[in-house]
Amino acid sequence: MAQEIKKIEYYNFIIESNAGEAYKLLSEFAKAGIGLLAFKAIPVGDNRSLFSLFPNDSSKMKDVAKKARINMDGPYPALIIKSNSDEPGECADIFKKLSRAGINDYDASGIADIKDSYGVVLCMKQEDCDKALKVLN
Repeated sequence: MAQEIKKIEYYNFIIESNAGEAYKLLSEFAKAGIGLLAFKAIPVGDNRSLFSLFPNDSSKMKDVAKKARINMDGPYPALIIKSNSDEPGECADIFKKLSRAGINDYDASGIADIKDSYGVVLCMKQEDCDKALKVLN
């Protein structure tokens, strides 16, 4: 089980639920050369979406948002886990280790790709994030 684990930050944005608003938000950061390690969008009421963006350059994202007058909430801590294999039970093992250490994730997302690998993003409290990094390494 070869995994890369990295502590990252993410920011939340509430926008209108339409592709045009999503484009405006994402393109503002793309124009500034900010890449995303992950993102998530979920509905938060009538015609509103919560976008969580996990940038590769957190300080640059803050600067761009301020200059563009984009309201955001954060930063919040998270771990991003990338595996180079997809053995049955690998993802379950992550949560087993967290459980044994008494760590609860606040929010988790994952994705598998066609090359037999997967990624997991764990959003949690700062103190749990630091503890989880030690437990999972």
